[in-house]
Amino acid sequence: MPFTDITPQDRLALLNTARDSINYGLLHNTALPVELGDYSPLLQSKGASFVTLNIRQQLRGCIGTLESYQPLITDVSQHAFDAAFQDPRFAPVSKNEIEQLEIHISILTPAEPMEFSSEQDLLRQLEPGKDGLIIEDSSHRATFLPSVWEQLPEPVDFLNHLKAKAGLGKNDWHSEMRASRYRAISVE
Repeated sequence: MPFTDITPQDRLALLNTARDSINYGLLHNTALPVELGDYSPLLQSKGASFVTLNIRQQLRGCIGTLESYQPLITDVSQHAFDAAFQDPRFAPVSKNEIEQLEIHISILTPAEPMEFSSEQDLLRQLEPGKDGLIIEDSSHRATFLPSVWEQLPEPVDFLNHLKAKAGLGKNDWHSEMRASRYRAISVE
């Protein structure tokens, strides 16, 4: 099912589930279990999501998956919990922070491999503000969601920061480098 057809009611259900999962996790140390029958067929279909948490526009957690393997509503519940309590970059969200959390959900389209002859060719193909990007080079792999373009609007900066996230230097480029792009439907 194409998530481009997501209704305002489904958007609200996703946001409420994410917030409820964080509150549930604070009390039970696990993600909110979801009853699939309570949700629309669209939210019951398999989907890949990332849940990003911010406090005063500062990143507080971000966890997700690049490939669909479970119902979208379950995926969001799990990733909201993980972003709040399992992101290794941050201490678990505290009770005092719960009300301050800004929740952003990205529903990802399937990633499509890109063909390019050089780093410059890859940069020319990128669509700032639209493309999420995955880069891979031997054991190095990282992704940036399309929303990262807001902080890094220049393709060369976007790619260099992504390489750093993958553990590569900004001058690292090998013929074995692979890249895939995807789009995201934003739910806020």
